Amino acid sequence: MSILEDFRNKEFLDQITILNEISGSKTPDALPELIELLKNPVGDTSIDYMVVNALNAVLSSNENKIIEGLTDEHDGFRILCIRVAGEHRLVRAAEPLVQIARDEQDPDRLMEILTSLAHIGDPVALEVFRKHLGHEDAFIQSSCIEALGKLEDDESIDAFKAILTESEAPERYEVCEISTWKAIEALATFNREDTLAFLVEKLHHKNPTVRRIITDALVNIGTPAIPMLLQSFESGDTDNKILAANVLGFVADRSGANGLVAAFDKGLADDSNVRYAVYEALGRIGTMKGIICLVDGLNEEDELILMAVIGGLEKHVNPGMISKLTDLIIQANDQSDRLAKAIISSRATRIFDALYETAGAGDALMDALTASRDAEIIEEFRAVLAEVGGSRAEEDMARLPQLAAGSFKALAADDSRSMCAMHRAILSDLGFEPVIATNGEEAYDFVEQGEEFKIIITDMNMPVMDGMELVTKLRNTPGYEDVPIIMVTTESEATQVSLAEKAGVTAFITKPFKPDALKAKIQEITALSRPEIG
Repeated sequence: MSILEDFRNKEFLDQITILNEISGSKTPDALPELIELLKNPVGDTSIDYMVVNALNAVLSSNENKIIEGLTDEHDGFRILCIRVAGEHRLVRAAEPLVQIARDEQDPDRLMEILTSLAHIGDPVALEVFRKHLGHEDAFIQSSCIEALGKLEDDESIDAFKAILTESEAPERYEVCEISTWKAIEALATFNREDTLAFLVEKLHHKNPTVRRIITDALVNIGTPAIPMLLQSFESGDTDNKILAANVLGFVADRSGANGLVAAFDKGLADDSNVRYAVYEALGRIGTMKGIICLVDGLNEEDELILMAVIGGLEKHVNPGMISKLTDLIIQANDQSDRLAKAIISSRATRIFDALYETAGAGDALMDALTASRDAEIIEEFRAVLAEVGGSRAEEDMARLPQLAAGSFKALAADDSRSMCAMHRAILSDLGFEPVIATNGEEAYDFVEQGEEFKIIITDMNMPVMDGMELVTKLRNTPGYEDVPIIMVTTESEATQVSLAEKAGVTAFITKPFKPDALKAKIQEITALSRPEIG
Protein backbone atom coordinates (compact mmCIF):
# COMPACT_ATOMS: atom_id res chain seq x y z
CA MET A 1 0.00 0.00 0.00
CA SER A 2 1.32 3.44 -0.96
CA ILE A 3 2.20 5.81 1.88
CA LEU A 4 0.13 8.48 0.12
CA GLU A 5 -2.97 6.36 -0.43
CA ASP A 6 -6.15 8.29 0.44
CA PHE A 7 -3.91 11.25 1.41
CA ARG A 8 -6.54 13.91 0.71
CA ASN A 9 -8.95 12.41 3.24
CA LYS A 10 -6.46 12.13 6.08
CA GLU A 11 -6.28 14.44 9.10
CA PHE A 12 -4.04 17.52 8.89
CA LEU A 13 -1.48 16.21 11.39
CA ASP A 14 -1.34 12.85 9.63
CA GLN A 15 -0.69 14.59 6.32
CA ILE A 16 2.19 16.56 7.86
CA THR A 17 3.67 13.39 9.35
CA ILE A 18 3.52 11.55 6.03
CA LEU A 19 5.12 14.39 4.06
CA ASN A 20 7.88 14.79 6.63
CA GLU A 21 8.57 11.05 6.44
CA ILE A 22 8.80 11.21 2.64
CA SER A 23 11.14 14.23 2.79
CA GLY A 24 13.46 12.37 5.16
CA SER A 25 13.45 9.01 3.39
CA LYS A 26 13.17 10.37 -0.20
CA THR A 27 10.87 7.44 -0.97
CA PRO A 28 10.96 7.04 -4.80
CA ASP A 29 7.63 5.17 -4.87
CA ALA A 30 5.89 8.34 -3.69
CA LEU A 31 6.99 10.35 -6.74
CA PRO A 32 3.93 9.82 -9.03
CA GLU A 33 1.46 10.71 -6.30
CA LEU A 34 3.52 13.71 -5.16
CA ILE A 35 3.51 15.04 -8.72
CA GLU A 36 -0.23 14.58 -8.86
CA LEU A 37 -0.60 16.47 -5.56
CA LEU A 38 1.51 19.29 -6.96
CA LYS A 39 -0.53 19.54 -10.12
CA ASN A 40 -3.81 19.26 -8.23
CA PRO A 41 -3.16 20.76 -4.77
CA VAL A 42 -5.25 19.95 -1.73
CA GLY A 43 -5.97 23.62 -1.15
CA ASP A 44 -4.32 24.02 2.25
CA THR A 45 -1.36 26.40 1.92
CA SER A 46 0.72 24.62 4.56
CA ILE A 47 0.17 21.16 3.11
CA ASP A 48 0.71 22.31 -0.48
CA TYR A 49 4.01 23.92 0.56
CA MET A 50 5.13 20.71 2.24
CA VAL A 51 4.21 18.74 -0.88
CA VAL A 52 6.66 20.90 -2.85
CA ASN A 53 9.37 20.30 -0.25
CA ALA A 54 8.78 16.55 -0.27
CA LEU A 55 8.78 16.45 -4.07
CA ASN A 56 12.00 18.46 -4.11
CA ALA A 57 13.64 15.90 -1.80
CA VAL A 58 12.50 12.89 -3.83
CA LEU A 59 13.46 14.47 -7.17
CA SER A 60 16.99 15.11 -5.90
CA SER A 61 17.59 11.37 -6.11
CA ASN A 62 15.95 10.88 -9.51
CA GLU A 63 17.91 12.66 -12.26
CA ASN A 64 15.90 11.09 -15.07
CA LYS A 65 12.64 12.46 -13.71
CA ILE A 66 14.19 15.93 -13.34
CA ILE A 67 15.35 15.90 -16.99
CA GLU A 68 11.94 14.67 -18.10
CA GLY A 69 10.20 17.34 -16.02
CA LEU A 70 12.11 20.21 -17.65
CA THR A 71 9.67 20.05 -20.56
CA ASP A 72 6.56 19.03 -18.63
CA GLU A 73 3.35 20.76 -19.71
CA HIS A 74 2.53 21.75 -16.14
CA ASP A 75 4.18 25.07 -15.42
CA GLY A 76 4.59 24.49 -11.67
CA PHE A 77 6.23 21.09 -12.03
CA ARG A 78 8.44 22.34 -14.86
CA ILE A 79 9.69 25.28 -12.75
CA LEU A 80 10.30 22.95 -9.79
CA CYS A 81 12.43 20.65 -11.95
CA ILE A 82 14.40 23.64 -13.25
CA ARG A 83 15.07 24.78 -9.70
CA VAL A 84 16.00 21.30 -8.44
CA ALA A 85 18.41 20.85 -11.36
CA GLY A 86 20.22 24.02 -10.34
CA GLU A 87 20.02 23.43 -6.61
CA HIS A 88 21.70 20.02 -6.98
CA ARG A 89 24.03 21.15 -9.81
CA LEU A 90 22.79 18.50 -12.20
CA VAL A 91 25.26 18.72 -15.09
CA ARG A 92 23.07 16.50 -17.28
CA ALA A 93 20.39 19.18 -17.16
CA ALA A 94 22.65 21.91 -18.57
CA GLU A 95 22.21 21.09 -22.26
CA PRO A 96 18.41 20.71 -22.18
CA LEU A 97 18.13 23.91 -20.15
CA VAL A 98 20.22 25.73 -22.75
CA GLN A 99 17.90 24.48 -25.48
CA ILE A 100 14.86 25.71 -23.55
CA ALA A 101 16.47 29.09 -22.85
CA ARG A 102 17.14 29.73 -26.56
CA ASP A 103 13.43 30.16 -27.25
CA GLU A 104 12.09 31.26 -23.86
CA GLN A 105 10.29 34.60 -24.08
CA ASP A 106 8.79 34.88 -20.61
CA PRO A 107 11.19 36.90 -18.39
CA ASP A 108 10.26 35.06 -15.18
CA ARG A 109 10.79 31.60 -16.65
CA LEU A 110 13.99 32.78 -18.36
CA MET A 111 15.27 34.02 -15.02
CA GLU A 112 14.56 30.61 -13.46
CA ILE A 113 16.48 28.86 -16.23
CA LEU A 114 19.45 31.23 -16.09
CA THR A 115 19.63 30.94 -12.30
CA SER A 116 19.68 27.16 -12.54
CA LEU A 117 22.36 27.21 -15.24
CA ALA A 118 24.43 29.58 -13.15
CA HIS A 119 24.30 27.16 -10.22
CA ILE A 120 25.27 24.24 -12.46
CA GLY A 121 28.22 26.23 -13.83
CA ASP A 122 28.74 24.28 -17.05
CA PRO A 123 30.49 26.17 -19.91
CA VAL A 124 27.83 24.83 -22.30
CA ALA A 125 25.64 27.69 -21.05
CA LEU A 126 28.06 30.44 -22.11
CA GLU A 127 26.18 31.17 -25.33
CA VAL A 128 22.92 31.74 -23.45
CA PHE A 129 24.50 34.04 -20.86
CA ARG A 130 26.23 36.05 -23.60
CA LYS A 131 23.00 36.32 -25.56
CA HIS A 132 21.18 37.97 -22.66
CA LEU A 133 24.08 40.12 -21.47
CA GLY A 134 22.27 43.20 -22.72
CA HIS A 135 18.77 42.13 -21.68
CA GLU A 136 16.40 44.98 -20.79
CA ASP A 137 15.52 43.28 -17.50
CA ALA A 138 18.21 44.39 -15.03
CA PHE A 139 18.01 41.21 -12.97
CA ILE A 140 18.36 38.95 -16.01
CA GLN A 141 21.28 41.02 -17.24
CA SER A 142 22.94 40.92 -13.82
CA SER A 143 22.43 37.18 -13.51
CA CYS A 144 24.22 36.72 -16.83
CA ILE A 145 27.07 39.04 -15.83
CA GLU A 146 27.56 37.16 -12.58
CA ALA A 147 27.49 33.76 -14.30
CA LEU A 148 29.94 34.81 -17.02
CA GLY A 149 32.27 36.19 -14.37
CA LYS A 150 32.21 32.94 -12.40
CA LEU A 151 32.87 31.01 -15.61
CA GLU A 152 35.75 33.43 -16.33
CA ASP A 153 34.57 34.04 -19.87
CA ASP A 154 37.29 36.05 -21.58
CA GLU A 155 34.99 36.96 -24.45
CA SER A 156 32.76 38.96 -22.09
CA ILE A 157 35.49 41.15 -20.57
CA ASP A 158 35.01 43.98 -23.07
CA ALA A 159 31.27 43.95 -22.37
CA PHE A 160 31.90 44.19 -18.61
CA LYS A 161 34.26 47.12 -19.15
CA ALA A 162 31.67 48.85 -21.34
CA ILE A 163 29.02 48.49 -18.63
CA LEU A 164 31.28 50.13 -16.06
CA THR A 165 32.33 52.90 -18.46
CA GLU A 166 28.75 53.65 -19.51
CA SER A 167 27.71 53.88 -15.85
CA GLU A 168 29.58 57.20 -15.65
CA ALA A 169 27.43 58.78 -18.35
CA PRO A 170 25.82 62.08 -17.24
CA GLU A 171 22.35 60.59 -17.15
CA ARG A 172 23.37 57.43 -15.28
CA TYR A 173 26.14 58.08 -12.77
CA GLU A 174 23.87 59.25 -9.94
CA VAL A 175 22.62 55.70 -9.30
CA CYS A 176 24.69 52.56 -8.81
CA GLU A 177 22.83 50.05 -10.98
CA ILE A 178 22.95 46.36 -10.13
CA SER A 179 24.53 45.63 -13.53
CA THR A 180 27.43 47.97 -12.68
CA TRP A 181 27.94 46.25 -9.34
CA LYS A 182 27.95 42.79 -10.96
CA ALA A 183 30.28 43.94 -13.76
CA ILE A 184 32.83 45.06 -11.17
CA GLU A 185 32.61 41.75 -9.33
CA ALA A 186 32.91 39.87 -12.64
CA LEU A 187 36.01 41.81 -13.69
CA ALA A 188 37.54 41.11 -10.30
CA THR A 189 37.39 37.35 -10.94
CA PHE A 190 39.91 37.58 -13.78
CA ASN A 191 43.51 37.41 -12.69
CA ARG A 192 44.64 39.52 -15.63
CA GLU A 193 46.71 42.66 -15.77
CA ASP A 194 44.30 44.49 -18.09
CA THR A 195 41.21 43.87 -15.89
CA LEU A 196 43.07 44.91 -12.74
CA ALA A 197 44.39 48.03 -14.45
CA PHE A 198 40.89 48.88 -15.64
CA LEU A 199 39.42 48.59 -12.13
CA VAL A 200 42.19 50.80 -10.74
CA GLU A 201 41.54 53.28 -13.55
CA LYS A 202 37.88 53.45 -12.48
CA LEU A 203 38.69 53.71 -8.76
CA HIS A 204 37.63 57.36 -8.75
CA HIS A 205 34.25 56.66 -10.33
CA LYS A 206 31.72 59.50 -10.25
CA ASN A 207 29.38 57.49 -8.03
CA PRO A 208 30.60 56.96 -4.43
CA THR A 209 28.84 53.60 -4.06
CA VAL A 210 30.58 52.33 -7.19
CA ARG A 211 33.88 53.58 -5.75
CA ARG A 212 33.21 51.58 -2.59
CA ILE A 213 32.47 48.42 -4.59
CA ILE A 214 35.64 48.84 -6.66
CA THR A 215 37.66 49.50 -3.49
CA ASP A 216 36.28 46.35 -1.84
CA ALA A 217 37.03 44.33 -4.98
CA LEU A 218 40.64 45.55 -5.16
CA VAL A 219 41.19 44.91 -1.45
CA ASN A 220 39.90 41.35 -1.91
CA ILE A 221 42.19 40.87 -4.93
CA GLY A 222 45.06 42.00 -2.74
CA THR A 223 48.70 41.66 -3.79
CA PRO A 224 48.18 41.25 -7.58
CA ALA A 225 46.59 44.72 -7.69
CA ILE A 226 49.50 46.49 -5.96
CA PRO A 227 51.61 47.32 -9.10
CA MET A 228 48.61 48.99 -10.76
CA LEU A 229 47.72 50.88 -7.58
CA LEU A 230 51.26 52.18 -7.22
CA GLN A 231 51.29 53.22 -10.86
CA SER A 232 48.02 55.08 -10.30
CA PHE A 233 49.51 56.77 -7.26
CA GLU A 234 52.53 57.94 -9.22
CA SER A 235 50.70 59.12 -12.34
CA GLY A 236 47.20 60.00 -11.12
CA ASP A 237 45.72 63.23 -9.85
CA THR A 238 45.19 64.06 -6.17
CA ASP A 239 41.96 62.08 -5.82
CA ASN A 240 43.47 59.00 -7.48
CA LYS A 241 46.51 59.17 -5.20
CA ILE A 242 44.31 59.33 -2.12
CA LEU A 243 42.11 56.41 -3.17
CA ALA A 244 45.09 54.29 -4.28
CA ALA A 245 46.82 54.90 -0.93
CA ASN A 246 43.65 53.94 0.92
CA VAL A 247 43.39 50.63 -0.94
CA LEU A 248 47.09 49.88 -0.45
CA GLY A 249 46.63 50.44 3.26
CA PHE A 250 43.74 48.01 3.44
CA VAL A 251 45.63 45.41 1.36
CA ALA A 252 48.40 45.74 3.98
CA ASP A 253 51.20 44.21 1.93
CA ARG A 254 54.86 45.09 2.44
CA SER A 255 55.43 45.86 -1.25
CA GLY A 256 52.61 48.40 -1.15
CA ALA A 257 54.18 50.19 1.82
CA ASN A 258 57.61 50.22 0.19
CA GLY A 259 56.11 51.61 -2.99
CA LEU A 260 54.32 54.39 -1.10
CA VAL A 261 57.52 55.33 0.75
CA ALA A 262 59.41 55.43 -2.57
CA ALA A 263 56.74 57.68 -4.07
CA PHE A 264 56.83 59.84 -0.95
CA ASP A 265 60.60 60.22 -1.28
CA LYS A 266 60.13 61.32 -4.90
CA GLY A 267 58.01 64.23 -3.71
CA LEU A 268 54.73 62.75 -4.98
CA ALA A 269 52.90 63.43 -1.71
CA ASP A 270 53.24 67.18 -1.50
CA ASP A 271 49.48 67.65 -1.23
CA SER A 272 48.40 67.54 2.41
CA ASN A 273 45.45 65.23 1.70
CA VAL A 274 47.76 62.80 -0.08
CA ARG A 275 50.26 62.84 2.79
CA TYR A 276 47.42 62.17 5.21
CA ALA A 277 46.29 59.15 3.14
CA VAL A 278 49.87 57.83 2.89
CA TYR A 279 50.47 58.10 6.64
CA GLU A 280 47.20 56.30 7.35
CA ALA A 281 48.14 53.52 4.92
CA LEU A 282 51.66 53.13 6.32
CA GLY A 283 50.23 52.89 9.82
CA ARG A 284 47.99 50.02 8.75
CA ILE A 285 50.83 48.10 7.08
CA GLY A 286 53.64 48.62 9.62
CA THR A 287 56.86 47.94 7.67
CA MET A 288 60.23 49.27 8.85
CA LYS A 289 60.44 51.76 5.98
CA GLY A 290 56.88 52.82 6.68
CA ILE A 291 57.55 53.41 10.36
CA ILE A 292 60.64 55.49 9.52
CA CYS A 293 58.45 57.59 7.22
CA LEU A 294 55.91 57.98 10.01
CA VAL A 295 58.62 59.05 12.45
CA ASP A 296 59.72 61.70 9.95
CA GLY A 297 56.06 62.75 9.87
CA LEU A 298 56.30 63.82 13.53
CA ASN A 299 57.47 67.17 12.17
CA GLU A 300 54.13 67.77 10.42
CA GLU A 301 52.26 70.80 11.74
CA ASP A 302 48.76 70.15 10.40
CA GLU A 303 46.72 68.75 13.31
CA LEU A 304 44.84 66.16 11.29
CA ILE A 305 47.95 64.89 9.52
CA LEU A 306 49.78 64.71 12.83
CA MET A 307 46.98 62.60 14.27
CA ALA A 308 47.31 60.22 11.33
CA VAL A 309 51.03 59.93 12.08
CA ILE A 310 50.45 59.33 15.80
CA GLY A 311 47.65 56.86 15.06
CA GLY A 312 49.97 54.88 12.79
CA LEU A 313 52.87 54.89 15.26
CA GLU A 314 50.60 53.83 18.15
CA LYS A 315 50.28 50.42 16.48
CA HIS A 316 54.04 49.99 16.18
CA VAL A 317 55.67 51.39 19.33
CA ASN A 318 59.44 50.83 19.46
CA PRO A 319 62.36 52.35 21.43
CA GLY A 320 63.71 54.42 18.54
CA MET A 321 60.37 56.06 17.85
CA ILE A 322 59.79 56.77 21.56
CA SER A 323 63.25 58.34 21.80
CA LYS A 324 62.47 60.63 18.86
CA LEU A 325 59.10 61.59 20.31
CA THR A 326 60.66 62.31 23.69
CA ASP A 327 63.25 64.61 22.15
CA LEU A 328 60.55 66.54 20.28
CA ILE A 329 58.13 66.90 23.19
CA ILE A 330 60.64 68.01 25.82
CA GLN A 331 61.61 70.97 23.64
CA ALA A 332 58.50 72.69 25.01
CA ASN A 333 57.63 74.59 21.83
CA ASP A 334 54.55 74.83 19.61
CA GLN A 335 55.31 71.50 17.95
CA SER A 336 55.63 69.86 21.35
CA ASP A 337 52.16 71.08 22.24
CA ARG A 338 50.77 69.81 18.94
CA LEU A 339 52.33 66.38 19.48
CA ALA A 340 51.04 66.09 23.06
CA LYS A 341 47.55 67.08 21.97
CA ALA A 342 47.66 64.59 19.07
CA ILE A 343 48.69 61.76 21.41
CA ILE A 344 45.79 62.49 23.75
CA SER A 345 43.18 63.08 21.03
CA SER A 346 44.30 59.91 19.21
CA ARG A 347 43.95 57.92 22.44
CA ALA A 348 47.50 56.68 21.92
CA THR A 349 47.72 55.03 25.33
CA ARG A 350 50.78 52.90 24.46
CA ILE A 351 52.76 55.96 23.43
CA PHE A 352 51.51 57.83 26.51
CA ASP A 353 52.63 55.00 28.78
CA ALA A 354 56.09 54.92 27.16
CA LEU A 355 56.57 58.70 27.42
CA TYR A 356 55.05 59.33 30.82
CA GLU A 357 58.08 58.45 32.93
CA THR A 358 60.17 61.16 31.24
CA ALA A 359 59.35 64.25 33.29
CA GLY A 360 59.23 66.85 30.53
CA ALA A 361 57.27 64.64 28.16
CA GLY A 362 54.96 63.39 30.91
CA ASP A 363 54.17 66.94 32.04
CA ALA A 364 53.33 68.02 28.49
CA LEU A 365 51.03 65.03 28.05
CA MET A 366 49.27 65.74 31.34
CA ASP A 367 48.73 69.37 30.34
CA ALA A 368 47.10 68.20 27.10
CA LEU A 369 45.04 65.58 28.94
CA THR A 370 43.67 67.99 31.57
CA ALA A 371 42.68 70.37 28.75
CA SER A 372 40.52 67.69 27.11
CA ARG A 373 36.75 67.97 27.42
CA ASP A 374 36.15 64.38 26.36
CA ALA A 375 34.95 62.41 29.39
CA GLU A 376 35.65 59.06 27.71
CA ILE A 377 39.24 60.01 26.92
CA ILE A 378 39.82 61.31 30.44
CA GLU A 379 38.65 57.99 31.92
CA GLU A 380 40.71 55.95 29.46
CA PHE A 381 43.94 57.73 30.43
CA ARG A 382 42.95 57.69 34.10
CA ALA A 383 43.03 53.90 33.82
CA VAL A 384 46.52 54.06 32.28
CA LEU A 385 47.76 56.22 35.15
CA ALA A 386 46.23 53.85 37.68
CA GLU A 387 48.12 50.99 36.10
CA VAL A 388 51.38 53.00 36.13
CA GLY A 389 50.89 53.62 39.85
CA GLY A 390 53.07 55.56 42.26
CA SER A 391 52.74 58.94 43.94
CA ARG A 392 53.31 60.94 40.77
CA ALA A 393 50.58 59.09 38.88
CA GLU A 394 48.22 59.54 41.83
CA GLU A 395 48.87 63.28 41.88
CA ASP A 396 48.27 63.48 38.14
CA MET A 397 45.03 61.54 38.44
CA ALA A 398 43.88 64.06 41.02
CA ARG A 399 44.43 66.80 38.45
CA LEU A 400 42.07 65.23 35.94
CA PRO A 401 38.70 66.95 35.63
CA GLN A 402 35.44 65.15 36.37
CA LEU A 403 33.43 65.72 33.22
CA ALA A 404 29.73 65.10 32.73
CA ALA A 405 28.35 63.86 29.42
CA GLY A 406 27.37 66.53 26.92
CA SER A 407 23.83 67.87 26.80
CA PHE A 408 23.38 66.72 23.22
CA LYS A 409 24.72 63.74 21.29
CA ALA A 410 26.50 64.12 17.98
CA LEU A 411 27.26 61.28 15.57
CA ALA A 412 30.43 61.14 13.45
CA ALA A 413 31.13 58.43 10.86
CA ASP A 414 34.55 57.94 9.25
CA ASP A 415 36.73 54.90 8.50
CA SER A 416 39.86 56.87 9.40
CA ARG A 417 41.01 56.40 13.00
CA SER A 418 42.66 59.80 13.09
CA MET A 419 39.65 61.54 11.58
CA CYS A 420 37.41 59.91 14.18
CA ALA A 421 39.77 61.18 16.86
CA MET A 422 39.60 64.67 15.38
CA HIS A 423 35.80 64.57 15.39
CA ARG A 424 35.76 63.42 19.02
CA ALA A 425 38.01 66.28 20.06
CA ILE A 426 36.02 68.92 18.17
CA LEU A 427 32.61 67.70 19.30
CA SER A 428 33.71 67.32 22.93
CA ASP A 429 35.20 70.79 22.90
CA LEU A 430 31.84 72.13 21.73
CA GLY A 431 30.05 70.38 24.57
CA PHE A 432 28.54 67.49 22.63
CA GLU A 433 28.64 63.87 23.70
CA PRO A 434 30.37 62.27 20.68
CA VAL A 435 29.26 58.92 19.25
CA ILE A 436 31.74 57.52 16.73
CA ALA A 437 31.19 54.99 13.92
CA THR A 438 33.73 53.59 11.46
CA ASN A 439 31.31 53.28 8.53
CA GLY A 440 27.80 54.24 7.49
CA GLU A 441 26.23 50.95 8.52
CA GLU A 442 27.63 51.20 12.02
CA ALA A 443 26.42 54.80 12.22
CA TYR A 444 22.92 53.89 11.10
CA ASP A 445 22.81 51.10 13.67
CA PHE A 446 22.94 53.77 16.39
CA VAL A 447 19.95 55.50 14.79
CA GLU A 448 18.01 52.24 14.57
CA GLN A 449 18.72 51.62 18.25
CA GLY A 450 16.86 54.83 19.07
CA GLU A 451 19.77 57.22 19.63
CA GLU A 452 18.95 60.87 19.01
CA PHE A 453 21.57 63.19 17.56
CA LYS A 454 21.70 66.96 17.35
CA ILE A 455 24.07 66.85 14.38
CA ILE A 456 25.68 64.22 12.16
CA ILE A 457 29.10 64.35 10.49
CA THR A 458 30.01 61.81 7.84
CA ASP A 459 32.80 61.08 5.41
CA MET A 460 31.80 60.46 1.79
CA ASN A 461 34.01 57.44 1.05
CA MET A 462 33.71 54.60 3.58
CA PRO A 463 33.62 50.80 3.41
CA VAL A 464 30.46 48.74 4.03
CA MET A 465 28.15 51.77 3.63
CA ASP A 466 29.40 55.05 2.17
CA GLY A 467 28.35 58.50 3.30
CA MET A 468 25.95 59.06 0.43
CA GLU A 469 24.00 55.90 1.25
CA LEU A 470 23.99 56.82 4.94
CA VAL A 471 22.58 60.27 4.23
CA THR A 472 19.89 58.81 1.97
CA LYS A 473 18.83 56.32 4.67
CA LEU A 474 18.82 59.01 7.33
CA ARG A 475 16.62 61.33 5.29
CA ASN A 476 14.12 58.49 4.91
CA THR A 477 14.09 57.79 8.67
CA PRO A 478 11.36 59.44 10.75
CA GLY A 479 12.86 62.13 12.96
CA TYR A 480 15.95 62.58 10.79
CA GLU A 481 14.42 64.46 7.90
CA ASP A 482 15.88 67.79 9.08
CA VAL A 483 18.78 66.86 11.38
CA PRO A 484 21.84 68.84 10.18
CA ILE A 485 24.36 66.67 8.31
CA ILE A 486 27.88 67.82 7.47
CA MET A 487 29.80 65.82 4.88
CA VAL A 488 33.58 65.83 5.20
CA THR A 489 35.31 64.93 1.97
CA THR A 490 38.38 65.34 -0.18
CA GLU A 491 36.25 65.39 -3.31
CA SER A 492 36.98 68.21 -5.71
CA GLU A 493 34.45 67.49 -8.47
CA ALA A 494 31.29 69.56 -8.51
CA THR A 495 29.30 66.44 -9.43
CA GLN A 496 30.02 64.94 -6.02
CA VAL A 497 28.68 67.99 -4.19
CA SER A 498 25.59 67.93 -6.38
CA LEU A 499 24.96 64.26 -5.58
CA ALA A 500 25.39 64.86 -1.87
CA GLU A 501 23.07 67.86 -1.91
CA LYS A 502 20.40 65.79 -3.65
CA ALA A 503 20.82 63.07 -1.00
CA GLY A 504 20.18 65.67 1.72
CA VAL A 505 23.54 66.94 2.99
CA THR A 506 23.21 70.25 4.83
CA ALA A 507 26.79 71.52 4.51
CA PHE A 508 30.26 70.46 3.38
CA ILE A 509 33.79 70.85 4.66
CA THR A 510 36.80 69.79 2.63
CA LYS A 511 39.91 68.14 4.01
CA PRO A 512 42.39 69.31 5.08
CA PHE A 513 40.67 71.66 7.49
CA LYS A 514 41.53 73.29 10.76
CA PRO A 515 39.47 72.25 13.80
CA ASP A 516 38.19 75.78 14.17
CA ALA A 517 36.73 75.62 10.66
CA LEU A 518 34.65 72.55 11.49
CA LYS A 519 33.68 74.05 14.86
CA ALA A 520 32.42 77.16 13.11
CA LYS A 521 30.50 75.08 10.60
CA ILE A 522 28.84 73.05 13.37
CA GLN A 523 27.87 76.17 15.30
CA GLU A 524 26.58 77.82 12.16
CA ILE A 525 24.20 75.06 11.15
CA THR A 526 23.02 74.20 14.66
CA ALA A 527 22.58 77.87 15.58
CA LEU A 528 24.24 77.08 18.90
CA SER A 529 27.29 78.52 20.55
CA ARG A 530 29.61 76.76 22.95
CA PRO A 531 28.28 78.46 26.11
CA GLU A 532 24.75 77.38 25.28
CA ILE A 533 25.61 73.73 24.76
CA GLY A 534 28.68 73.35 26.96
